[in-house]
Amino acid sequence: MSRIVAIVGRPNVGKSTLFNRLTESKEAIVHEQEGVTRDRIYGKSVWNGVEFSVIDTGGYVKDTDDFIAKSISKQVLLAVEEADIIYFMIDAQIGITKLDDDVANLLRKSKKPVIVVANKIDNAEDLMNAYDVYSLGFENVYFLSSQNGSGTGELLDFTIKLFGDSKSEIEQYEHLPKFSIVGKPNVGKSTFLNALVGEERSIVTPIAGTTRDAINTVYKKFNKEFVLIDTAGLRRKSKEKEAVEFYSVLRTIKAIENSDVCFLIIDANDGISAQDMAIFRIIQKNKKGIVILVNKWDTIEKSSNTMKEFEKDIKSKIEPFIDVPILFISAQNKQRIFQALEVAEKVYENRKRKIKTSELNTKFLELIEQTPPPRVKDRQPKIKYITMLKTYYPSFVFFSNFPQYIKEPYKRFLENQIRKMYDFSGVPIEIYFRKK
Repeated sequence: MSRIVAIVGRPNVGKSTLFNRLTESKEAIVHEQEGVTRDRIYGKSVWNGVEFSVIDTGGYVKDTDDFIAKSISKQVLLAVEEADIIYFMIDAQIGITKLDDDVANLLRKSKKPVIVVANKIDNAEDLMNAYDVYSLGFENVYFLSSQNGSGTGELLDFTIKLFGDSKSEIEQYEHLPKFSIVGKPNVGKSTFLNALVGEERSIVTPIAGTTRDAINTVYKKFNKEFVLIDTAGLRRKSKEKEAVEFYSVLRTIKAIENSDVCFLIIDANDGISAQDMAIFRIIQKNKKGIVILVNKWDTIEKSSNTMKEFEKDIKSKIEPFIDVPILFISAQNKQRIFQALEVAEKVYENRKRKIKTSELNTKFLELIEQTPPPRVKDRQPKIKYITMLKTYYPSFVFFSNFPQYIKEPYKRFLENQIRKMYDFSGVPIEIYFRKK
């Protein structure tokens, strides 16, 4: 399920500080100077087991002649339109300003759930002086300090309650496998979809970025049934000439979140680019299955080693997660497109694979005894028990006497052994170490 919170407000009220706290990152630039956050920044947050997306926006300013401020304000409008819940942030130490009133008027028109976040409440006196925020007329108000974290727990509890059991459009097909088609603009995503379904389901033109919305197609052919999601291309920020390009980015992310397996289509003429890698990492971060399709393969001059060299280059860039199917296709000529569906179905099954605890312990404890984790600080970590978690993607817990001393190289060793024993091709694996 896709759940999105947008943090909006006038400039310099602490939006990026709250974003960094919720996502446990430092992706947003925090500075006293107004207008530092120009582009929307996307991150993931988890509270009480519920995962949702957070968008940090720049400061909203109405009726400005400044080009940058006007561009930021357009992006804020789009974030409000796409979000499920809006955090309306106020600087409680300064109080309500004309700019806050402008934001409030915007949000009243949105008809979206709005939570007023009165920020910079550092002591009891700040709290006593902050009650004028109720004059904005919004029912839900929370007082907090995004700097030190006080009050954020109550805000998040209410946020999760608001999400409830609401379902996205795609979840009406929750009983079917969902395959999304993603990639940068003009790599042939819509051509691939149309070739599969045999009709002009998506408009196909040579103009980059024609498809702005995600398009869902239920595929019923050859005794197969699943949902195909065609998305807009992810464009580099430097090429975002229109604010509407934000739709492409956000809806691609939403499509990835709502899918089981993603077809990442890359252009054979370009190779795997930084944009392709950014999309790959978003898919991996969301623990979705991945199938890489190298499209327009019919346009490439080939030698006997061209395909092997191309595959080698891709794997060198997606390390360490290289257990990913790579197919070379031509959507235009329908070359290997149905093989791509078969591979995606296999990846879908791999992602659902469950292994009995008894089987894991039988196979792995002997292996681990032969190749134990390295000693650290005169401590010898010993793994005593293994089990697979009941998550929607493959995740394993290894219980140890000193889990804090088991480092990343050994974690990769264990993942490689799991992949050797079981078929998890195309599926990210998560490994955790816990105290026993």
